[in-house]
Amino acid sequence: MSCRPVTNVSATRHTVPALMMASAAAKKVCSIQPAKITGIFVLVLAGLASLTGCQGVSAGGNDQQPTTTLSLSTATLQFGSVQAGSSKTLAFTATNSGPASVTVSGVSISSKYFALLSPTVPMTIAAGQSVPVSLNFAPNAAGSFAATATVTSDASNTSMTLSLSGTGTSGAQSRGLGSSPTSEAFGSVTVGSQQSQTFTLTNDSSANVDISAVSTTGTGFRLSGITPPLTLASSQSTTFKVAFAPQSAGAVSGSVTITSDASDSPLTVALSGTGTTVVGQLSVSPSGLALGSVAVGTSGSAQGALSATGASVNVSSAGTNNAAFRLTGLTLPATVPAGQSVPFSVTFTPTTTGAATATLSFTSNASNSPATEALTGTGTAAPAYDVALSWNGSTSSDISGYNIYRAVYANSNCGSFAKINPSLNAATAYTDGSVVDGTSYCYEATAVNSSNQESSPSNVVSNVQIPAP
Repeated sequence: MSCRPVTNVSATRHTVPALMMASAAAKKVCSIQPAKITGIFVLVLAGLASLTGCQGVSAGGNDQQPTTTLSLSTATLQFGSVQAGSSKTLAFTATNSGPASVTVSGVSISSKYFALLSPTVPMTIAAGQSVPVSLNFAPNAAGSFAATATVTSDASNTSMTLSLSGTGTSGAQSRGLGSSPTSEAFGSVTVGSQQSQTFTLTNDSSANVDISAVSTTGTGFRLSGITPPLTLASSQSTTFKVAFAPQSAGAVSGSVTITSDASDSPLTVALSGTGTTVVGQLSVSPSGLALGSVAVGTSGSAQGALSATGASVNVSSAGTNNAAFRLTGLTLPATVPAGQSVPFSVTFTPTTTGAATATLSFTSNASNSPATEALTGTGTAAPAYDVALSWNGSTSSDISGYNIYRAVYANSNCGSFAKINPSLNAATAYTDGSVVDGTSYCYEATAVNSSNQESSPSNVVSNVQIPAP
């Protein structure tokens, strides 16, 4: 006995269910009925109750979800020749083509001799905006250096790579100590208080370096965290701190001097600062930062700014009283110059649904410390979608049921079809509840008779788009 393919039947002979789904109360449904089609077609793409309008597409439609793409101004950065023990900085531009903001979660580099200088990640790039990204090349010896920088974001092209290259040349710095930072301006510090900075010493040579003495000059500068004699092996680092505690109002200059058996000894790090009797004030804008609605398991971010008036303000620490909110985009301790602003970001990552609040506090040497900002956000349920399928039954006799097949739709083509119903489907409708957000699919069906003979496939419904979360 032959089995005929699935065909159309009139509505008077068959009643087609309008919708099949697991929980009608949990989802808002919209029906999309094509004008004419034979075989399988998509009736419903059901989403969350919070969605408005129709979020699906009709069978075989060509509607495309808008995508946000991140582009880099160049695919390569060539630093040229750099003397070993010194460094060179180059920059490229990351551009968000829109229509939504993009969060850059990381910039990873495959070699320690290339490093990200700015900006601090994670960072958010608004739609249509560009951000300069600075990388540093610091060879430790003569020779060729190469690396790959990988920019990771939540754009449609989630990962982009940049080729880095440079050549280290020999010279007086090829055996010696390097300091990071190479100098430090402490800015305005109120008399009676202090500000500290951590320095890193690195042996850039291929042999051990013996440090015999470390000293400071300049009134109000104090050294801690390092005790000579000290030996650093090749590429080994150590840290120390310098605090500036002005004793009177006025500008002060000084230095740190590191004496060793390296070829560049002594290494000198310049220091400067200004003592002031004026106490600055720190303001946070906006006074309330709304992060909006964010799906559980994902993150949203918003930007604010710190401003100083009267005198520079040294921000020593910051934090929130709700772990769902996190300060990003600002490295502490940080100095906010008088009359200027410093941006920061807050990331909201809800773990439960519902409204959430927090207070962001900045501790500083300002007269109004701590300065605070109110944070609000709402956690929403993660998106979930079903594809409801319905078709006209086969006109052949002795039909036992139907099989439903699905394939991933990509690059304008359907991939390999695989059966998705665990057992023979007796009805002329089926709900596919195992779709993945952000993926497009193709569907077809076959009829099976009591002799287990299967018909040829129905027509294919392609490019059924499931929205991204």
